[in-house]
Amino acid sequence: MTCGLVAHIDAGLKGSMLRCLSLVLLILSGSASLAQDLPVLPADEHAKWQAIGRVNIAGFRKREMCSGTLIAPDRVLTAAHCLARLDGNSPPADQITFVAGWLRGEAADSVAGADIWVHPKAYAEGKLDLRYDIAMLTLKRPATVPPLPMVTAPAEPPFAILGYSMRRPHMLSAGFDCDGTVGATVVLVHCPVIRGHSGGPVLTETPDGWAVMAVVSAMGRNGALSIPVSRLEAH
Repeated sequence: MTCGLVAHIDAGLKGSMLRCLSLVLLILSGSASLAQDLPVLPADEHAKWQAIGRVNIAGFRKREMCSGTLIAPDRVLTAAHCLARLDGNSPPADQITFVAGWLRGEAADSVAGADIWVHPKAYAEGKLDLRYDIAMLTLKRPATVPPLPMVTAPAEPPFAILGYSMRRPHMLSAGFDCDGTVGATVVLVHCPVIRGHSGGPVLTETPDGWAVMAVVSAMGRNGALSIPVSRLEAH
């Protein structure tokens, strides 16, 4: 995707967002192994972030995982392109498992999917529209870990990004001091992301603690393109 198309997505974004040369879907990027990853989260910090986990898809497009966030006892927030093929169709929900708090082979909980919701505009034109790259996985039962809250009010940096990269799939990667550019429909977060981080949360710090404000969709030269959780209003 060129900068001109990015500008079309959100004409309100300025600066580095419009100076980028390309924007590539994380799940489609063949050069991810050359990209910079977020720092690994120390193992003793993982217990604070068990609401973030791996979204494992069995036998779906030969892709093993994305990241996701428990935002209600039985609801996982992730990216549309993690749960739907390029034609907009999704695999059976029971082939998807949310593994909460995954750390070096052990999970805080593991729950299969029961239902999939993909934003109705994500594939409305026959291809993915990044402005609506957001989805929800309903679980077969409530997870045993507490969810993270969401916030739709305007937020200011610094932001945080957490997720499981394909380079380090057994520990969370995290950045807590990310600058960002907030637009009306997309948020550019100036922290590096690579494959696997798709669907992971972008968080903002509130008086009550960290809250999810957006979902990681794609990577560019200047950081992560993310979709605000306000897009869930169609759900």
